Amino acid sequence: MDEKQTQAANEALSSEEFWNRLVSCQEQTFYTEKKLPFTYQIRGGEMFVDRRSKSITKATILKAYARVLEDHERVICGPKKLNCFGAPYVWAIFRELGVVTPRPAKTKKAEMPQDSSRT
Repeated sequence: MDEKQTQAANEALSSEEFWNRLVSCQEQTFYTEKKLPFTYQIRGGEMFVDRRSKSITKATILKAYARVLEDHERVICGPKKLNCFGAPYVWAIFRELGVVTPRPAKTKKAEMPQDSSRT
């Protein structure tokens, strides 16, 4: 499935269908932007990530999911832009499931050459 097909498939999922998709992916290994591996378990309305002591609630995840689907301008381009508890983990899962497509990494600008006339 290409990027547009994946995004269209995700837009068709209701919140409950998306939550059920998350339930089916528990114990799968995901990687944060910093390449840290993690898995999660869902118990009731909470997601427990093996790298955190606190859970991420279903409401938090579904609110982030709704925000991403409404983000037609692609302002949300990384975990910090999700602005929710557990964002690095939520973003990693969204990325792996094709809900979000991160922008390519920015390349650093070449340093300006020193002006040799100034000394």
